[in-house]
Amino acid sequence: MPEAAPRLQSFAEQLLGAPLPMRIRAWDGSQAGPPGAPALVVRNRRALRRLLWKPGELGLARAWVAGDLDIEGDFYAALDHLSGLLWERGEDTRSLAEALREPGVRAAVRGLVKMAGLPVPPAPPREEVPRRRRRLHTKRTDKRAVSHHYDVGNDFYEVVLGPSMVYSCAYWDAPGGATGLEDAQRDKLELICRKLALAPGLRLLDVGCGWGSLAVHAAREHGVRVVGVTLSQEQAAYARKRVAEEGLADRVEIRVQDYRDVTDGPFDAVSSVGMAEHVGSERYLTYARDLYALLKPGGRLLNHQIARRPQTDEGAYSLDGFIDAYVFPDGELAPLGTTVTQLERAGFEVRDVESIREHYALTLRRWVANLEADWPLALRLTSPGRARVWRLYMAACALAFEHNRLGVNQVLAVRTSGSGASGMPLRARTWN
Repeated sequence: MPEAAPRLQSFAEQLLGAPLPMRIRAWDGSQAGPPGAPALVVRNRRALRRLLWKPGELGLARAWVAGDLDIEGDFYAALDHLSGLLWERGEDTRSLAEALREPGVRAAVRGLVKMAGLPVPPAPPREEVPRRRRRLHTKRTDKRAVSHHYDVGNDFYEVVLGPSMVYSCAYWDAPGGATGLEDAQRDKLELICRKLALAPGLRLLDVGCGWGSLAVHAAREHGVRVVGVTLSQEQAAYARKRVAEEGLADRVEIRVQDYRDVTDGPFDAVSSVGMAEHVGSERYLTYARDLYALLKPGGRLLNHQIARRPQTDEGAYSLDGFIDAYVFPDGELAPLGTTVTQLERAGFEVRDVESIREHYALTLRRWVANLEADWPLALRLTSPGRARVWRLYMAACALAFEHNRLGVNQVLAVRTSGSGASGMPLRARTWN
């Protein structure tokens, strides 16, 4: 009689010290758990070996990426359940060492080991970034990290992002996101241009320009001259093609260049949209000072950046295991207050902070829907493992923004003149 699922349910509840709010469906066809709930599908014994060799998030991630684990039913509800069980239980969470002191937990582990079969650690999925000791955020390691994330095929990103090819939070006009994704992304680009007070003849540096969407919009709609820099060869090729097709080659230059190597300032404005997450805490002040030095007095910086919630012990912050291994190697998030402080230390006057957290949740859900709608095409354009990475990453992040575990903010800062003049209107929210 098939019995794997009931046994797995029992083991999981002993290990977690809590009821399992999901169903389990195992490789032998057995099922256990609340009827009608989303199901965690354990496709083979290899999934158990991954979890035993790497308990916690990395083991789960490897099993998911490899296809050893799957989810049936409401994907977001399942991720919400898993998040509550594994990452958000706060003081109620027992460490593995504490749990193993209990005879029932030790028995559960022994049972899992017996079910898992061969005591050989499965190789990590090929999509995982090999971890090795190195200095973080050098020009070389940053280029490698950016290439891992972005050089996976422009056609794949077209499936996810849609025609706008904007890989940052859109700007919606209603809580339900009734407008289309393309309109919301256009509105975000226009919002940035208005905050920077772009006008014909001005010069804009777009740091981390992606596929060129902001550069094209700013040049076409506001008549500015743009230098866009990216570390991704594929992004640069795509952006240059767009610039040429728009007839903007005389106003937009796309470079494969580290922002630290830009020497042809000063610029009237600098935009950094979804790029500062790659900078790293140790180098953030240098990043801010570099951008400050590239601006003319009176020039504005628009820094659009994801933020995490502050921790009681900031020294205990560590990179998210799944994201570091599969999505953004070496990426770091900082609390909003830390970002504002570093910009001020670099010499900027911070003039406005706008939180658009809910907008990112809406955006991510649209991206997930795009990916799911064209899933067979996505599998042909990249590896099944990478497609699974992106589906899990984007859906989990949507929930994190909805539940205020993550935020995203547009920080407008100014390099004031020697006399202290900012050039900002008295009522700044008009963005004139």
